[in-house]
Amino acid sequence: MDKAEIAEIFEDIALLLEMKDENPFRVRAYRNAARALLNTETPLTELIREKKLTDLEGIGEDLSEKITTLVKTGRLPFYSKLKKSIPKGVLSLREVRGLGAKKIKILYEKLKIDSIVKLKKACEAGKLAKLKGFGKKTEQKLLDALGAQATYAKRMLWWTAAELADPILQSLRKIKGVRQAEIAGSVRRGLETIGDLDFVVSATEPQRVIQWFEKYPEVARVLEKGETKITLRLKQGTQVDVRVVTEKEFPFALLHFTGSKEHNLKLRAAARAKGWSLSEYGLKGKRVSGSEAAIYKAFGYDSIPPELRENQGEFAAAHARKLPHLVTEKDIRGTFHNHTTASDGMSTLTEMAEEGTKMGWEYLGISDHSKSSFQAHGLSIERLEEQITTIRAWNKQKKSLTLFAGTECDILPNGKLDFSDSILEKLDFVIVSVHNALAQDEKTMTQRIIRAVEHPLSTMVGHLTGRLLLKREPYRVNVQKVIDACIANKKIIELNGNPMRLDMDWRLWHKASEKGLLCCVNTDAHHTSHLHFIKAGINSARKGWLEKRHIINTYPLSQIKKLFAK
Repeated sequence: MDKAEIAEIFEDIALLLEMKDENPFRVRAYRNAARALLNTETPLTELIREKKLTDLEGIGEDLSEKITTLVKTGRLPFYSKLKKSIPKGVLSLREVRGLGAKKIKILYEKLKIDSIVKLKKACEAGKLAKLKGFGKKTEQKLLDALGAQATYAKRMLWWTAAELADPILQSLRKIKGVRQAEIAGSVRRGLETIGDLDFVVSATEPQRVIQWFEKYPEVARVLEKGETKITLRLKQGTQVDVRVVTEKEFPFALLHFTGSKEHNLKLRAAARAKGWSLSEYGLKGKRVSGSEAAIYKAFGYDSIPPELRENQGEFAAAHARKLPHLVTEKDIRGTFHNHTTASDGMSTLTEMAEEGTKMGWEYLGISDHSKSSFQAHGLSIERLEEQITTIRAWNKQKKSLTLFAGTECDILPNGKLDFSDSILEKLDFVIVSVHNALAQDEKTMTQRIIRAVEHPLSTMVGHLTGRLLLKREPYRVNVQKVIDACIANKKIIELNGNPMRLDMDWRLWHKASEKGLLCCVNTDAHHTSHLHFIKAGINSARKGWLEKRHIINTYPLSQIKKLFAK
């Protein structure tokens, strides 16, 4: 078994123990261990061989033995026995947003619900509304969650899609006779969630490409096949569409299959207006060859980056020579929303700093959770002060990377901040975020966040809408009012680069930045590997038309110091 499979088993065990009213500390131990496994980069076989499993945060001797058993045998008697004590199918209910262990237990005991299908039927029949602790509102929320879940199941995160696509792309480029190969579709455009994978390949012998895909070990089955195209499904469920074209056709095919549909329709309409005909095979009525840039030039447009191809003003900007000089990953000099083992992170402060140094960054902010985030082991005032001292000591060593002391401070339900001014004043920056009472109405939530924005010691707003892509919808908040409050109070809003968040949404950034809102592309890193989420954040920043000047963590160290000093 690999670490992902074992982490899933530990999550199952935590839920089962919770349903059986076991000690909450024991429940939390399994969840913490699952997170530790997912975040470690060291192979489990190596950790077992060198007896270093207990070096992972939250994994003691007992859990170490269970992990070793699973790796070596693929079975865990304790887990098997525990599962038998709970009706088969009940575990599937954990995937439904709004259902915790206690409610799942009630649903089974009162209505014998042990599957998603039975849950949906019971909701539609109005049976849950009669249960104590549920009611009509809860019933409707569960129906909404089930509907969203069906939609979520058809898509995946951009990060996941990119990881699937990259090895395929690298292999395609090595096939004999392949001249060019690119990932197209919404992956290339950097859309936050992806439906399927699209590849465009130019090759002298198309059948070599088709045959390679037929033999690719991750393919479950071929859905459709022709001389120059193939559609297949991977073992993990993703559909892959591949087009093989000539070298002359390649830029037209790449442009077409990159999309978006709305962008393509607009460009085809422009072609018809000129008496031309544009397709994935070429441009009739006008001689163009070589690249996508040449195609756009033929229409009188500057070359439009893939991320902007959403028919949201890019054509007018390209015609007027006013396309943005989009930010790149190389422009980033550091990031500020980062957690350590002091709260719910899986890497130490020193490990995070060393990884930031390897990435060539000038600075790194440390912003562990505040005291009210007990589920994330939030820092007490005393522990935060100790961390500030550690950070100041690091900086006295005059290393190549400067650390900034911060906090991700909870915005309490009434809008107050979780720490007093006396402790906040000791910090370099303060990220204010909502982590609880997510069901507040829009007016209350909006006022709550704006109150935090207006606090003189807050610096930036973290994950503005609280969304978790393909898992949890945003809470209700008037985003525009919060944006206006941030501009008025000279506060920053982060673009959270965690692939599950990418919050604030890219669709809002263009107009917001034009009005003067500053952005910070953060990683919300809980492990050294998560610092590389900056790539996902930059993708979304580019889709939001953001330039280097709009993003504070492209500023040099001296400018950051001045900014925070204010």
